[in-house]
Amino acid sequence: MSATDAYTGVDNLEVMDAAGRYRRYLLGLVADVAGPPDDALHLLDFGAGTATHAVALHDLGYDVACTEIDIALRSRLLDLGFDARPSATDFGTKVFDVVYSMNVLEHIDDDLGALRTLFDVARPGGKLVLYVPAFPMLYSKMDRKVGHDRRYRRRNLVDLVTAAGFRVDTCAYVDILGFPVTLLYKGIGSRRGDISTRSVGAYDRFVFPISRVVDRVTGRFAGKNLALIGHRG
Repeated sequence: MSATDAYTGVDNLEVMDAAGRYRRYLLGLVADVAGPPDDALHLLDFGAGTATHAVALHDLGYDVACTEIDIALRSRLLDLGFDARPSATDFGTKVFDVVYSMNVLEHIDDDLGALRTLFDVARPGGKLVLYVPAFPMLYSKMDRKVGHDRRYRRRNLVDLVTAAGFRVDTCAYVDILGFPVTLLYKGIGSRRGDISTRSVGAYDRFVFPISRVVDRVTGRFAGKNLALIGHRG
């Protein structure tokens, strides 16, 4: 995705609003890294989209700024009261205590360049939180519809983040039960890459909690996604 592309997967983003447990897990990833809300603590949502995570973190008391290249989505962020800009560099350098990006890096042609930008805007000691889709073999019509350029392997993501200048603290696969489910979807799912609110809600309620328990054992080896936490030295 280039800086002038409009995002074509908004409907799938909105369907994911049905996944409350999943959203709370992502919220917890950032909040645990950030620590208690503080007026001096500044967070950047890189690729904020429909503002799902930015709103939740703001409601917890965090100061959140946003980047979003899609004009319509950025307008929505501005309407919600966020400081939203098309590029992280618009905020200056060494500005943020935590930079996070949820399911965004895989959309960007130059993912290494994007990570180097995040390094530049992070303060010394600032934290990085990434969540991305995993395993190229799982790439499906849904990935294509929402504009994913790729899926990552753990070693590949660690090497990429390190090359950008960050130090990696943890990197693990997430949602092991989502792996066979995604393979099944790839084989027999919607030809257009659509997902339904009903199926997302059912998975979130009955499968995702079990998957998170199993992830404690399988996190180094397999999962539908990857969660990485790093920092700027």
